[in-house]
Amino acid sequence: MTRHSAVPPPVTAVLDASSTWLPARLADAEQRLREEVRGHGEVLAADASSTLEAGGKRLRPLLVLLCAGPESQSGPAVRAAAAVELVHMATLVHDDVLDDAPLRRGRPTVAATSGRLRATAAGDLLFSRAFALLARAGDARAIELLAWASVSLARGELAQRQDAYDTSIGEARYFERCRLKTAALFECAVRMGRDEEALGAFGAEVGLAFQLLDDVLDVAGPPERTGKARGTDLLDGTVTLPLILAGESDPGLLAADLRSLDEPAAAALSDRIAATDALDRVRARALEMVADAKARLAADTGLGDEQRHLLELVADGVVQRYS
Repeated sequence: MTRHSAVPPPVTAVLDASSTWLPARLADAEQRLREEVRGHGEVLAADASSTLEAGGKRLRPLLVLLCAGPESQSGPAVRAAAAVELVHMATLVHDDVLDDAPLRRGRPTVAATSGRLRATAAGDLLFSRAFALLARAGDARAIELLAWASVSLARGELAQRQDAYDTSIGEARYFERCRLKTAALFECAVRMGRDEEALGAFGAEVGLAFQLLDDVLDVAGPPERTGKARGTDLLDGTVTLPLILAGESDPGLLAADLRSLDEPAAAALSDRIAATDALDRVRARALEMVADAKARLAADTGLGDEQRHLLELVADGVVQRYS
């Protein structure tokens, strides 16, 4: 029987295919998130709650719960799932401050509605609640993993800022940023569920595929699906793989002055990127990553049959969500 869920695909497909333990634990994690953003002053709580209410795919907490499995203790898995999502939410709020972004998931950002200073404080609150949640339970290994991922996120953000508007960067630098800014938190989520290096590699591969396809969607749109204007990365000066590969076919793209772009110009530049084979090449690369990730699962004998099947659905869903 199909279950209804407040979260969008690909998570809903996984919940529909699962037995009852997974939806119950994800609901517990959602409740824990609501509890963690309350009670820290009316202003901070309101800003943090608005980020939570904006929703999201909840892929990272789902990965924690799936890797922990139905036989694990519910409490530690739910805490870890909520903590990972709190860090993810914090990074989104801080990214919107740095980018001066007006929209996130089609809704006004905290930075747009409450100002940059309040948004920065709200992001700080979300970060702090993630570690407080784990510290109360004395889960040192989970704290260590989440701290590693948080440092990776900071390093990735600094690298992205350093590379801003630089159309000369190549694939190696792009993938280095993606591993830090996106793949690290996916890997962390998996290992907080079950701390195995090979399983962590699955999470990293899925995270990279997620980022590649997100970058395709930024170029291809449409805005009603992404919740933001086409070419937002270009407007921010962020050079992604679609632009790097498109420049091989249309070298004039790499001569574009990204600093001078407005929304119509960014959309026009996105059209030029889409006119090359770059988007198809990036999608193909992401599909290869998903296939590699699933192959790692096949070799992992510690997973139950349901766990493996549902993790494969998560990997497939990353592709389907952006196809």
